[in-house]
This record gives sequence, structure tokens and C-alpha cells, in this order.
Amino acid sequence: MELRPWRRLTRRQQVAAVVLVAIAAGALAAPQVYAQANGSDETVAVIEINGAIDSNTAQEFEDQLREARHNESVGAVVLDVDSPGGQPASSERMYTAVERTSAEMPVIAAVDQMGASGGYYAMLPADEIYVTSSSTVGSVGVMGPAPTPAGPSEGTTAPDKGTSHPDDTRSDTELIKQTFLESVFEQRGDELELTREEVAHARIYFGTEAVDNGIADEIGTVDDAIHDAATDAGMGSYDVVTHRSETNAGMPIGFDAAEDDHDVIDRSGEGLNPHQPQLVAPEVWHNAVENTDDNATTDPQETAVENGGEIE
Repeated sequence: MELRPWRRLTRRQQVAAVVLVAIAAGALAAPQVYAQANGSDETVAVIEINGAIDSNTAQEFEDQLREARHNESVGAVVLDVDSPGGQPASSERMYTAVERTSAEMPVIAAVDQMGASGGYYAMLPADEIYVTSSSTVGSVGVMGPAPTPAGPSEGTTAPDKGTSHPDDTRSDTELIKQTFLESVFEQRGDELELTREEVAHARIYFGTEAVDNGIADEIGTVDDAIHDAATDAGMGSYDVVTHRSETNAGMPIGFDAAEDDHDVIDRSGEGLNPHQPQLVAPEVWHNAVENTDDNATTDPQETAVENGGEIE
């Protein structure tokens, strides 16, 4: 009896064929996800930047923006921001993702409560930044432990085997600060009414003041941003798809929710690391440092803020 072509394939080849068919079907269906869910070919995607910024936050955010760019039904993106900042590298990854997206479609960021330090850094490439009157934004600075010399690593004798050096800590912090500062002026130099020194002082501004000095563009809500983004994209009628953040939702950086609903320091390593420079609002940094056990190296009196000049 002659076998049918499918029967001639080995079991492994059959499985591989099924997988390839599934991938092809998914690729064809993906651009229709937004349209099928909302009954429209014109969609504004709302993507959250919520809570602490770490590698998980950055990965989720990058994936959501990539999905928006690859769906033909999405014509504009609104960033719903409420973040005190976080890890420098993760904030920079998010900055790059926003920059890539804004090159393809209108992107407007809207800050409901806080968009500070790394949270501000991440949304800088947006076409416009909206704030409410009571929003807090800015804090273009780096928080970190005061540099303290460390002895040689255990089991080593060479002079270059020390675990850290004050000059290295200062150099790393200065590099992060300058990268942040350059990005602010690259993206908002034409709007800013502040000098480079004033921006580098790492102040946090309320919404109305931020609009006056160019740190933000307009007083407006997320709904205002959605309407204006759709208008900028030339949409008539449109639908809105909101991507809720599944990482650190509503959680102050460096803290986890305890069973009694009080905030406790996150000792798992997933939150704020007070031993490394961080792009976080000053009060968040000090709250985290005051709750750490390792006061020998992260005591509040030994922390430092880079404000565009010497470490204070």
C-alpha cells in the first residue's frame, strides 16, 4: 500500500511541519489583533510605565511597543506614566524603544502623578509630555552611595584586585549623569527655559512649573493625550487598547507589599540596589536606604546625589 505524503514523514518532521504552520498562521493573524478586538482599523495604544523600572519592566515595555509598531491598525501611542525611576540601563532601554516608536508614529507621554528621574528619562523621546497641575516630573540626576575604598578581595594580593575604588564610583556615576543630561538636551533643548546647570541640579517640578520651564509641554490628562495623539495621526474615529503593566504595578521602587499592607524593603535583589547608582527620585532613594540593614555602606549620611557638579 502506498503511503500518503504526510505518512512518509517521520514523527519529528510531522511535529516540525505543524509548528511551522502555526507560526505562519500567527504571523498572518497578529496585525489583526487590535482590529478584531475593537472593531476598528484605527487604534491608539496606551502603554503604562508604572512603578519601579528594572529589567523586567524594560522587557515588558519593549515588547509592548514592538507589538504596537508591528500592528498596522495602531496609528499612535500614549505612554501612561507613573514612575519614580529605577535602574539606569533599564531606563535607557525604554528610552531607545520610545525613540524608535516615535520615528514611526505619534507618541505622547502623560504623567498622572510622578515621572521622575529614570521615569522621565524613559519618556523623553515622546513627541510631547503632558502633566497635570499636581504631577511631579524631572529629577535629572543620579542617586548612589558615597564612594568608600574597599580592601583587596579575599585570597588576592595584587594592588589592582580591590573590589572598588572611590574614583571608579565617581566615574561611573558621572558617566550616567552626563548621558542622562545629554539626552534631555537632545530631546528637549528647544523647549527648555533652563540652563544646563539648572537642569543638572536634579530638581523635581510640579506640573505647572514644568510646563513653564520646558521640562513638560502641556497641562493635560491621559484622555487628552489619547485624543491629541489620534488627531496627530489623522484618525477620525478610533479605538483605544490599554496595556496594563504586570511588573511593579503601583509599587514604590525597592519595596514589596507585606502581609499587613505596610511597605517593607525588598531584599530579593529585584528592587532598588542601594550599592549602585540609580535613576530615582531623591526621597525614594532615602526611604530605601533608611530601611536597609547594611548601614555601613549605605547610611543616609553617606549617600550622594550628582547635581551637575561635585558630589554633595
